Amino acid sequence: MIVRMLESVPNFSEGRDADVVAAIVDAIQSTPGVLLCGWEMDRDHNRSVVTFAGPAEAVIEGATRGAAKAAQRIDISGHSGVHPRVGAADVIPFVPLEGSSMQDAIDAAHRAGGELWKRCGVPAYFYDKAAKSEGRARLERVRRNGFDGAPPDVGDIPAHPTAGASMVGARDLLLAYNVDLTSTDVEVARQIAVQIRESSGGFRHVKAMGLYLPSRRCAQVSMNLVNFAATPLDAVYEAIRVAAERLGTTVAAGEIIGFVPMQAYRQAPQFFEHAANFSTDRILETRLGQLLR
Repeated sequence: MIVRMLESVPNFSEGRDADVVAAIVDAIQSTPGVLLCGWEMDRDHNRSVVTFAGPAEAVIEGATRGAAKAAQRIDISGHSGVHPRVGAADVIPFVPLEGSSMQDAIDAAHRAGGELWKRCGVPAYFYDKAAKSEGRARLERVRRNGFDGAPPDVGDIPAHPTAGASMVGARDLLLAYNVDLTSTDVEVARQIAVQIRESSGGFRHVKAMGLYLPSRRCAQVSMNLVNFAATPLDAVYEAIRVAAERLGTTVAAGEIIGFVPMQAYRQAPQFFEHAANFSTDRILETRLGQLLR
């Protein structure tokens, strides 16, 4: 395993134009030292997620190149999609892996934010462990309309006219996991999201929102599980299933976005096997092992 390895999982505000997403992925993958784990795009969210890793210098450069390409190719002023967003390179998190510390990830986030402003004129707001003020620790609070009313951490404008702004952070490994319902009623998904998320009294470390996906013709509970080790994953899934039945619908399938830490899979294998797109290649350590052979 590479010493001082970081992971980055940037989210870009394009999930419908495959050529644009391919150009962003190529910009990242062509960076020397970057290990591209994989990428995916979602038409309804109008969002793509790219996962890559490597030494800190390579990951900072790869993230900056990907964000710069997104700034060139995506006009956020005309963007539409069910997922909240404020920029072309909307969220750029850095995650410590083997041999790295959270401070390494924080330093990477701060450097990447500076590079993005210098190269593209896109301001950066630092969140989670990279936040420079307590009020910016929670991503959702910074990314609301009008941001949080304070200047960006890097840059002298709130947002670039076409590329918007980037939320750049440092965080621990998390799980991005969605549950599709057989219902088309988005209010059902929203009620379930309210029931399970921490902010409204549900499971600790669970963020959730309810969405309607036109291309799949279904409602979806979209989740980020930000501390999987302290979250009863099977209980979360069961709570969604029970709530869905109480509201007159059923669970269709789970969906994983990105990659799954081995620790999380060993903790609750059935939780991941509920996901229609799960395979062992979705385990982060397995994928990195394949790339490092």
